[in-house]
Amino acid sequence: MDKINNFVYDDYLKRFSFFNIFFFVRIAMVQKVGETMRNAIVLAAGKGTRMKSEKSKCMHSIIDRPMLAYITDALKAVGVQRIVLIVGYQKEAIQEYFSDLEFAIQEPQLGTGHAVMQAAQLKDEDGDTVIINGDGPCIQSETIEKLFEMNKDASCTLLTSVLEDGKHYGRIVRNEEGNVTGIVEAKDCTPEQLKICEINAGMYCFKNRDLFDNLDKLETNNAQKEYYLTDMVKILSSQGKKVNGLVIEDRDEVMGINDCVELNVAYTWMRDRINLNHTKNGVQIVDPNRTVIGKDVVIGHDVIIYPNTEILGNTVIGNHVEILGGTYIKDSTIQEGAVVDFSKVVNSTVEANSTIGPMSYVLNDEKVR
Repeated sequence: MDKINNFVYDDYLKRFSFFNIFFFVRIAMVQKVGETMRNAIVLAAGKGTRMKSEKSKCMHSIIDRPMLAYITDALKAVGVQRIVLIVGYQKEAIQEYFSDLEFAIQEPQLGTGHAVMQAAQLKDEDGDTVIINGDGPCIQSETIEKLFEMNKDASCTLLTSVLEDGKHYGRIVRNEEGNVTGIVEAKDCTPEQLKICEINAGMYCFKNRDLFDNLDKLETNNAQKEYYLTDMVKILSSQGKKVNGLVIEDRDEVMGINDCVELNVAYTWMRDRINLNHTKNGVQIVDPNRTVIGKDVVIGHDVIIYPNTEILGNTVIGNHVEILGGTYIKDSTIQEGAVVDFSKVVNSTVEANSTIGPMSYVLNDEKVR
């Protein structure tokens, strides 16, 4: 009888556990349905002739990944469900690297508005869609989240920046209520409009239906005979729809990369930002200018990192670790108390309290005790 009772009780527990799992999954599904759909269109079709390279501009690397990957990572971090990359030049290389994403091909390339038109797979979606250039890797997920949040009560929210001298940038024109009514190119500005310091930063969040319902209203009545996405602001505003402008706090986040000089500026900005975050968390980086750390690297406390060191990929550094100069580590685990001296460690584990180097080469799932 005890065996029977135990069997029944165990079966009850199994069925109860299954019911609980089913119930909570069901609740999660209901909650998911209630959320606003988040989409993104990333413009990555151009060659970038000023890079003087055969490689697509968006595929040039910063630290340990293509610049385009920083943008897609930031979008994923804020829960964007569908990411469409607009590709053209060397599209095969981009499609191979970002095989988990969606693509639309822009050939020929007739402006930013024309690029968005190619993402026809999103035209029936609800929710909000962020549109961002693929050559701005410094954008942070917190800024993208602010765009989505600010667009809850608007048809469009565009990212803006305030400069002392707007120079050749398009000026943001607002009405008395503070809503954006248009973007005026510098060459078309009146003397009063040229005094405006707020400029377009080139990133937008649209109500997806409003975006695709109005793309056919874009025209090519400009010198380049192209479809400009900036014209959508005036189109939506003229329909009485609300257009917000979000002023970015750190202008460096929206720096675009057009040549190798600007690529180096972005590299340095990214390196310094990552290193600063680690030092704030108690990591001792002896010379931050000669230390490169990937953005996904996890580092414990009481760690000392000496100069001329690179730590990349999905590396995890435990507490009380010492990384001596000239070391290269990628996709590896360095356990607590270990010392790595002038060595290369790739896809391997250095176990706790062990020492390797100098001039050791550890790779491919090796374990050093």
